[in-house]
Amino acid sequence: MAGFEALLYGLVQGVGEYLPISSSAHLILLPRFLKTEDPGIAFDVFLHFGTLLATLAYFWREWASFLSVLTKNTPGAPPKPFLSRISDTSASGISLLHLIVATFPALIIGGLAHKLIDQYFRSNVTIAAALFVGGGLLVYFDRRVTRETDLNSLTIKGAFTIGLFQCLSLVSGFSRSGATLIGGRFLGLNRSAAAKMSFLMSAPVTAAAIVFEFRHYKELLHGSVGATGLLVGGFSAFFFGAIAIGGLMKLIKTRGFGVFFAYRAILAAVIIFVLD
Repeated sequence: MAGFEALLYGLVQGVGEYLPISSSAHLILLPRFLKTEDPGIAFDVFLHFGTLLATLAYFWREWASFLSVLTKNTPGAPPKPFLSRISDTSASGISLLHLIVATFPALIIGGLAHKLIDQYFRSNVTIAAALFVGGGLLVYFDRRVTRETDLNSLTIKGAFTIGLFQCLSLVSGFSRSGATLIGGRFLGLNRSAAAKMSFLMSAPVTAAAIVFEFRHYKELLHGSVGATGLLVGGFSAFFFGAIAIGGLMKLIKTRGFGVFFAYRAILAAVIIFVLD
């Protein structure tokens, strides 16, 4: 794979992972538009590793706060049980338990149904429909919120609800960030809180996906992308992912999600009329 092509794939993954436009759909569609061979699972793992690092780096204060809460001991008091530690709220307004509970549904459903998902939910028609429907739902739930709250009000039940919404992203084209933003707005979280929860949730689910797909480790050694392509793609995903996080956090403070729905609708039409 040429360096520019690897850079392009990294840009698509980095931007698509955080903006509600579906990185998985774009990674599937890119070789179809370019009429090139799909680079394979190993390359996909490197791209996701890049965006995982972007999430960890951009929100390092939040992760440090989680670690501080997890390791904190009160002098003279007996150590807290592990469950109690992960239930303590960090400076982010949520706890590690919130993230664990929010991640659980997608891990279970994704793990059990990944073969069916790969077989039936990656076609051009499915992606186009998911892009359009997901974008429409995002705008609808964003506009129906009348009373907004922040992450301090998020309950464990609420985190599980967002996790259920995240399962919609198992259909290529729906978008993981889009699905979790819908879940957050459905619960009444303000846009910034919904986005932060969405981004923080991306770390454990992305890490789990990397571990799951690493069963294809032999492809890392014998794949066609090459070491340079893997490194360029991974760094590109990290770089553009960090930019996308910051850009979306600034954009949603003053504007809604209509621009993303417009983009998704146009892309869906292109898929139907150009690729099919």
